[in-house]
Amino acid sequence: MTAAAPREQQAVMALDGAQRTAALASHEGATQHDLGQSYYTSDTRERSQMGSDSSNTSMRIRTHIDRRNGPFHETTLPAMPQERTISVAVDAVALITTECITVTSAMRKHARWAHSSVTAILGGNPSPSKSRETVRQFRDQEKPEVHVEMSSMGVGSPSSDFLLGSRWGLRGKKGKSLQDDPLIAAFARLRNDLRRCTDIRTFDIPALLHPFLQVIRSSSTSASITSLALVAITKFFAYNLISRDSPRLVLGMQLLSAAITHCRFEASDSAADETVLLRILKLMEGILSGPGGDLLGDESVCEMMETGLSMCCQIRLSELLRRSAEMSMSAMCQVVFERLKTLEIEAGDNVEAMDEETHSSPNVLKLAPSVDGNSVMPNPTDGEAKPTAKVDDHDDAQQDTEQMLGSKSLDLPRKNGETVAERASASTVELSQPPTKSTEEPMSIKSYGLPSIRELFRVLVDLLQPHSKQHGDGMRVMALRIIDVALEVAGPSIARHPSLAMLAKDDLCRHLFQLVRSENMTLLNESLRVAGTLLHTCRGMLKLQQELFLSYLVACLHPRVEIPTEPGIDPTLYEGIPEAPKLVRPPASSSSSGRSTPVPVKDRQKLGMEGGSRKPDAREAMVESIGALSRIPSYLVELFVNYDCEVDRADLCEDMVGLLARNAFPDAATWSTTNVPALCLDALLSYVQFIADRLPRDSQYEGYPDREKLREQRARKKIVIRGATKFNENPRSGIAYLASQGIIDDPDNAHSVAAFLRGTARISKTVLGDFLSKKANDQLLRAFMDLFSFNGKRVDEALRELLNSFRLPGEAPLIERIVEVFSEKYCSAATPEGIAGKDAVHVLAYAIIILNTDQHNPSVKDEKRMTYTDFAKNLRGVNGGGNFEPEYLQQIYDSIRTNEIILPEEHNTARAFDYAWEELLLKTQSAGDLVLCDTNIFDADMFQATWRPIVATLSYVFMSASEDIVFPRINTGFLQCAQIAATYGVTEALDRIVYCLSSISIVAQDRLWNTALNTRVQRGKQSVMVSELAVQLGGNFRAKLATYVLFRYVVRGNVKEIRSGWKHIVQIWLNLFANSLISPSLSRPLGLEPIPLQTPTHVIDRADKPADSGFISSFFSTISSYTADDPPEPSEEELEYAMTTVDCIANCHIEDLLSEATQMPPRATKDLVLALLEQLPQTYSPAVISVKPERPSSLIKANGYRQGNRGPAYDPSLVYILELITLLAIRDDSTLAAVGELVADALQNIIRNAANTHFMVLSRAVYYLLLLLQKSAAEDQPLVRAPVVLHMISSFSQPKLEKSAVLVLKGLIVCIKESGTLRSEIINTPDFWSTIERIHTVPAVSAGVFSLLKAIVEDRAPAVTADNYEFVIGLLNSFANAAGAAAASQKQRESHGRRPQSQEQLQTRENDIFHRGEEAVNLVYQLTSRVPTLIEHSHLERNEAWITYWSPIFGCLRMQCENPHRSIRRRAFSCLQGALQSAELASTDHQEWTAIFSEVLFPLIERLLKPEVYQSDPKGMGETRTAVAKLLCKIFLHYLVTLGGQWEWADTWFRILEQVDRMMGSGQGKSGMEEEISESLKNILYFMKSDGYLVPPEQGEQGTLIWQETWKRVDRFLPGMSKEIFPDPPPQPKEQHQQQTAPAGPGNEGGKPSETEAPQS
Repeated sequence: MTAAAPREQQAVMALDGAQRTAALASHEGATQHDLGQSYYTSDTRERSQMGSDSSNTSMRIRTHIDRRNGPFHETTLPAMPQERTISVAVDAVALITTECITVTSAMRKHARWAHSSVTAILGGNPSPSKSRETVRQFRDQEKPEVHVEMSSMGVGSPSSDFLLGSRWGLRGKKGKSLQDDPLIAAFARLRNDLRRCTDIRTFDIPALLHPFLQVIRSSSTSASITSLALVAITKFFAYNLISRDSPRLVLGMQLLSAAITHCRFEASDSAADETVLLRILKLMEGILSGPGGDLLGDESVCEMMETGLSMCCQIRLSELLRRSAEMSMSAMCQVVFERLKTLEIEAGDNVEAMDEETHSSPNVLKLAPSVDGNSVMPNPTDGEAKPTAKVDDHDDAQQDTEQMLGSKSLDLPRKNGETVAERASASTVELSQPPTKSTEEPMSIKSYGLPSIRELFRVLVDLLQPHSKQHGDGMRVMALRIIDVALEVAGPSIARHPSLAMLAKDDLCRHLFQLVRSENMTLLNESLRVAGTLLHTCRGMLKLQQELFLSYLVACLHPRVEIPTEPGIDPTLYEGIPEAPKLVRPPASSSSSGRSTPVPVKDRQKLGMEGGSRKPDAREAMVESIGALSRIPSYLVELFVNYDCEVDRADLCEDMVGLLARNAFPDAATWSTTNVPALCLDALLSYVQFIADRLPRDSQYEGYPDREKLREQRARKKIVIRGATKFNENPRSGIAYLASQGIIDDPDNAHSVAAFLRGTARISKTVLGDFLSKKANDQLLRAFMDLFSFNGKRVDEALRELLNSFRLPGEAPLIERIVEVFSEKYCSAATPEGIAGKDAVHVLAYAIIILNTDQHNPSVKDEKRMTYTDFAKNLRGVNGGGNFEPEYLQQIYDSIRTNEIILPEEHNTARAFDYAWEELLLKTQSAGDLVLCDTNIFDADMFQATWRPIVATLSYVFMSASEDIVFPRINTGFLQCAQIAATYGVTEALDRIVYCLSSISIVAQDRLWNTALNTRVQRGKQSVMVSELAVQLGGNFRAKLATYVLFRYVVRGNVKEIRSGWKHIVQIWLNLFANSLISPSLSRPLGLEPIPLQTPTHVIDRADKPADSGFISSFFSTISSYTADDPPEPSEEELEYAMTTVDCIANCHIEDLLSEATQMPPRATKDLVLALLEQLPQTYSPAVISVKPERPSSLIKANGYRQGNRGPAYDPSLVYILELITLLAIRDDSTLAAVGELVADALQNIIRNAANTHFMVLSRAVYYLLLLLQKSAAEDQPLVRAPVVLHMISSFSQPKLEKSAVLVLKGLIVCIKESGTLRSEIINTPDFWSTIERIHTVPAVSAGVFSLLKAIVEDRAPAVTADNYEFVIGLLNSFANAAGAAAASQKQRESHGRRPQSQEQLQTRENDIFHRGEEAVNLVYQLTSRVPTLIEHSHLERNEAWITYWSPIFGCLRMQCENPHRSIRRRAFSCLQGALQSAELASTDHQEWTAIFSEVLFPLIERLLKPEVYQSDPKGMGETRTAVAKLLCKIFLHYLVTLGGQWEWADTWFRILEQVDRMMGSGQGKSGMEEEISESLKNILYFMKSDGYLVPPEQGEQGTLIWQETWKRVDRFLPGMSKEIFPDPPPQPKEQHQQQTAPAGPGNEGGKPSETEAPQS
């Protein structure tokens, strides 16, 4: 192996894969200099580029497309390696000299230059003048007769070289010395010039390059020699020997460009030849991207591009070379199209002027790359002479190119009949004369710009022609790749230049949109890529083109199959996936009139007009293309604004989202590939991500369409679509509907209707034609015809325009009517020249229709079709009696024959797409540009229109995903959708998300969760409730994840926007609450204890269980549980599941959600309350009127349990609902107004159905209702009347009421705590006192009831009224009685010697009872001060009022005077005494007060005399009797003194004596009772004696009866009293007797003067 072999291998390593192997094989056997020098340079440059990691970090890469920050942005990338100048370790002049020697050495080894002279080695004479003189002297001495004039020869002339050769004895054939070849001589001259050069950077560039360029352009050199010359030049640029400051660089660059694009060499083996071509490519790439690349002119750039394209297109070249040429073309195109940005900067705002200047230029550039000629790489043939390989064979290349590109590809522009290349070619430049400064004038060449760029772009686009047979798919793929690079680099710039933009809008889009229908996957992939890049960078000018492209992709990709039902996935989760795209197309008519040839869909798919079935790989490629577009942040927003919000455009945004959603389902892999679902899901999530990213951005409105206007357009669009559908079914019905919706201003106005029919493309043209042709619609037809302008058009052209708007009907009379109106319209303005009138037009139009049918009806044979002669013959004499001009008829005939009059969508020829494209281009003039929307102001409406398929897809994928990596993306998608929906108020979307996640979470299922077997397990300090719900949730990963996502991310922070979703959240809350998975501490704000939960059926302490208990232990535990009828003990797995569930729910922070829910605005609060009310049993539903059933219901709710057969089941979830709705309702006045009535109705229904409601539920419902009552009264928003509530409570059965007493009383206290209307209303309602009276005996509430009662009595405001007076006294009396009963019970225990276990507690409770009893008596006495006021304000008669208000007090006190409790009895007696002595009690006007004896005192004595009363307190009851007897006497004496004889006291006196007689004879009084009673009686008798009430008969007959009856009774128990009172002293005058005072007596005990004490006598 030669020394160059390692260097070749090093160079080959720079290639990739198969290309590397091919390169190594192709270069075997090449010369040492060829391989070594070539790859050394390229390898050095590659290593210098790749190793430059410390380059400037601010390098701006302008070819990078940022697909995430807007439509197209040039972005600054971080720290990219930058090409650095390679330093040279050797002397530059020596290096160039070495390169010269290398080339000439290789040439001398060739047979053609084998006899070169010494000049090639020595490089000529350094001193030419001295050399010539020396040679002359020697010659004169030798041969004086021979004189050769040398002065005329230039340096390095053939004669000089000959002399040198002769000097060293170098001879040729036959003794003749050979003159050096001009190629070798040029190198000698260069070496000679370099000897005087000290700085290579000051050396003339054309002179430096001249010998190498001669070698490159020489047809006599071999491939290896040419390769060495190319390597040398490449090295000069790489080592910066040629720089920007080099002399005459412009000329040198032009010469170099001309040389390498017109390279010639002798063909040898293909490997060496292709090496030369490869080096040319690399050199062109280096030149264009090097320091002098921008100095090249348009012609030079075009020649280089032509050369590169020719190499790409030559199929006879190796695959490696063609691919290398393609890569080089891509790199050069990057530089060329980057130039556009510089041109824009130079032009400023006057870019269009630059285009105009280019168009006005006289020199028009034309690229003509060779495709399949032999100009690039001929096939070597055997013979005497080898063919010459040329890069610039214009004859063959041009001929082949013209065949390939047609008339559009012409020769390069010429100056004075020749091209620049030709002027610089070997035929026009003398090789032996290098360019010198003295002979060359400075070249003024304008840097390349728009002309060459436009021409390059045009040629690349023309290579895409889909129907060209000369352009193979390989060429199209190559062109697509280069175009893609151009668009990536300068797409926006292309759109800003009108000439380039027109190419992109028309030819490029037309070719691309046909190529995407190719079945060649490589071509399809590249076409889709270019289409995507084009839309990415230039979509602002491609509004209708983009619609056509996307509509095709949607039609191809959207499946028409139903989503398969998967086990375990609820079909309702993925509702909202569109079954078909919304592309609205009128149905094609199945009938044919013969005047058109509708094409079946299948054939139209072949023509590329419809989306059809594509192969799986093609579908994947299309999905990738859509995904790439959808990943542009604003792309779908732009689709929504520009298409979905325009009436005549398709709903592309909705269709795209629906397409991605449907293909994200796993079943999409069955008709595409397994990658498609993931690709679509990723694109869908990216769409959501972009909307979410724009949420925090400030809204920008300036420069964008008005949102309200777009909303109106969308609404109008929906109406138009619906109206068009109705029109296609029934035209009159459709018009009526459109008129009712305001689309058609006046349905009776033909012009208004015609304007709509002409302006919309959504109606069926067949239906429209039939409708217009009817006789009843003649005015509409004429109005429709008025919308056309036929001025300046032939009849066939006007008729074609008309029939493009509707389809002719099939019946002749209908056609006749249309033709008649058309003829009138055509001649309405002015009759065209050569036409007689409308009759002539009528006949001609009808003849044209017949001709159209004849020429294009497939059932007519070709030989039977009408000829021009036949057509003209049929029209003889119809033009006003004359004939039409033959030329006129010929034009009509040719037009109809070549172009059928048919609806654009019904073309079936190969030009079908062209027809459609032409129509699209016409529409672009009025469609306007695409609005680019880098804003968030349209996101709300867009999300509203597209959220359904997104949420459905997320739900389905969540349930069907099998890889963990999917779940984070889906969770993020749910979160972002929820954020978007909440931010923009799309409540329906948020509710749907809540529903889907709740359904996935098994907690919200409607099934009945069994709580009967709930078991609490104590494991150390942790207590876990093991339930069916906890176990199943803990074992279901998706359910746990859905629950966590729902509460932690979706609902949290978004509660204000939830509407119907509350139903599912509430179901989860209730199930978690019933299974002890969330805290029951909701009651704290209401002042209640937590809601009691269901008691677990079994409690297990796992801490006591040995850790090593095995199977036998578990088996016996299970058996024992079954035998004991206990639930089986949870297994370890179930316990772990339950603990996992506990952790999951704890991480959900549901308590925080509840707190957040209680702070929602009223509208959201109402939705939550409605959802809570829906969970109430039907019996308690507010819409149901409950009727008390005859028997209790046996229905038990799932979360409740029945307490044996004693009553209804307790459902803690029901209490949870009631408590939460109450808490929400009473939060403030706004929530009270919003939901108060709903909550009140629900609570009342619970209370009305008390018989079937557990007391724990009932009591809380009462309390909640009373809270609501108090809140509504405080806010002055009456929701329920207090009497109604109290009546319902009082209707409870006694057991229910007693069990509910605590909360009933608590609620009542809340209601009457503060003075106001509510308090007054409640305490004056009988049902209130009835309820209080029924519950006051309940030990738990007795103290509370008494406190309530005391507060009422002691209130400063007059709380005790006529309405509640008796209830108050009666209740106080009950408390006193209760104290007596407690005293009796205590005495009974003491008498039996029993000591209760809780003696202290019992004693405390009894003391409280005694205290309340004593206080009750005081309160009764306190009420005596209210009696006069009550009587005064009473509407009763005086006697009735007295009885009404005094009797209850006396009755109560009388009753308590016999109370077994001594303290209460004493207090009651004291109060009775005080009340009886009240000044307001007695009156001379009315004597109702006298009833105190018959109704109070006498009955009291009767009761005290009873043995059972006495036995209740034997020690103290005698004292009470004595006190009562004395009180009787005292009161009688008091009123006798006060009122005198103004009342009938005799009967009362007689009864007093009888009672005293009974008491004196009872024998059960205390010691000395008789003496005290007798003293009291003696005082009365003395007073009666002194005042004349009791006188002997002899002193007055009037008192005889009283005297007799008095002493008759007194003598029975005090026989000597009469003698003591009435001894026998002399009688005294009456006046004196009246002046005496009554004797002192025992009536005033306690030292306090008695108001009734009689004066002493």
